[in-house]
Amino acid sequence: MSTVNPQPLWQPTPERTAEARITRFQAWAAEHHGAPAEGGYAALHRWSVEELETFWKAVTEWFDVRFTTPYERVLGDRSMPGAQWFPGATLNYAEHALRAAASRADEPALLHVDETHDPRPVTWADLRRQVGSLAAELRALGVRPGDRVSGYLPNIPEAVVALLATAAVGGVWTSCAPDFGARSVLDRFQQVEPVVLFTVDGYRYGGKEHDRREIVAELRRELPTLRAVVHIPLLGTDAPDGALEWSALTAADTEPVFEQVPFDHPLWVLYSSGTTGLPKAIVQSQGGILVEHLKQLGLHCDLGPEDRFFWYTSTGWMMWNFLVSGLLTGTTVVLYDGSPGHPDTGAQWRIAERTGATLYGTSAAYVMACRKAGVHPSRDHDLSAVKCVATTGSPLPPDGFRWLHDEFAESGADLWIASVSGGTDVCSCFAGAVPTLPVHIGELQAPCLGTDLQSWDPSGKPLTDEVGELVVTNPMPSMPIRFWNDPDGNRYHDSYFDTYPGVWRHGDWITLTSRGSVVIHGRSDSTLNRQGVRMGSADIYEAVERLPEIKESLVVGIEQ
Repeated sequence: MSTVNPQPLWQPTPERTAEARITRFQAWAAEHHGAPAEGGYAALHRWSVEELETFWKAVTEWFDVRFTTPYERVLGDRSMPGAQWFPGATLNYAEHALRAAASRADEPALLHVDETHDPRPVTWADLRRQVGSLAAELRALGVRPGDRVSGYLPNIPEAVVALLATAAVGGVWTSCAPDFGARSVLDRFQQVEPVVLFTVDGYRYGGKEHDRREIVAELRRELPTLRAVVHIPLLGTDAPDGALEWSALTAADTEPVFEQVPFDHPLWVLYSSGTTGLPKAIVQSQGGILVEHLKQLGLHCDLGPEDRFFWYTSTGWMMWNFLVSGLLTGTTVVLYDGSPGHPDTGAQWRIAERTGATLYGTSAAYVMACRKAGVHPSRDHDLSAVKCVATTGSPLPPDGFRWLHDEFAESGADLWIASVSGGTDVCSCFAGAVPTLPVHIGELQAPCLGTDLQSWDPSGKPLTDEVGELVVTNPMPSMPIRFWNDPDGNRYHDSYFDTYPGVWRHGDWITLTSRGSVVIHGRSDSTLNRQGVRMGSADIYEAVERLPEIKESLVVGIEQ
């Protein structure tokens, strides 16, 4: 790969750089914690990985994390797996997610949009009240800290309320989208043995209603640990026998009570894709997710109270959990429940327009589909509020960068394009958005703060401007505390730490450029290696998807 400096596609203006929260954080951390005042993001990142404990202490102070009991030190044990973050500390994720209600009671915390594309607000005050009411009812049902609470729900406000109420009582949340069949849901939920199940009677997608009552009945039969089932009548049907009504559980005007739990207390369980055996049940902690998402959303995504955050996702994908965490920064979160392409391919842009989204996140595949379908987002919609379009799910091909930039440039918009990459495993990004750095075509802007991201050869030697394995050499707070039903930790260890002992190997091929940017080439377990030349799935997609006659493609590695 060439090390010459190509012209950036986009460069932040001096005003944008000065106003970015990450700029203000760096100046404050320089004054209070010895961070470098000069040298921009590269210097700040170097400090954040070299002075890991000081950096994370600074993050908790900058975002005013409320520890009800103080921590003994930032990092008790640095080893991976098994790093102990903020031992001794207690806190509650939901308490932080609802903090904005105190000052912005009547402003929207959530904007809910379905296929009619009409946004319906839920105010901060009402969100807090519903969480308070539901948390009290969960406690009355006997839900205690550590009990699992599950949701078979689409991306609707009720799902957010149920997650936050579960976290408020110290329960452990887990969810699947209602387009999952019964077997897929049971492969996940049976592992964690939930005591409460929140369900809808069905959902709407692509202009059609999909009845899920038979699947809900099967889930009830096959989950013997359930003490209660809560019915949300999205399609207007009556609650089945023995089920509780959502409206009754959320009607009271109850101040929420937040269980103060240890920093490493489980918050939720996410699942791997399950391509080899049962999906891995990945457990992340209340404190780890809280501080990681404050950093990611408040610094990297530059989100605050004046923003509206829309990411197209479902409750079965970690991006939904990431989206809900927008509440931590006081941001209004946009929840879209429906098909990404209904009634036409440009639907998501219309939702961004109708909700005044300032950060709009989607998949690289959707961007390429819009390009191929001749969609003109900025010409056909008022997207003047959109400051950033972010993509994930797969690497955004160079043509996608160019298309997005050119479409917005025609209307004179100064669009920041953030391609980001991380994983369900950490429910966050390893590399991606930095509001103060230039954007180069086909590249992620930089590794994220506190993440010592490196590219290694098979012997563990760091590489620059060459393809290698994506590794992280220091612990991140949102790394799994464990896998469910993995008592000796063997499955967790073998998933990330068997190749390079004590170092997280993620399973992606990446290039770290000498400019400090990152290129993702696809999964390292699905890579062609011909005469020593490695070609990832992203490289193949880029070539194939350019062909106008190809509508959709799937790259599958099969060794002959």
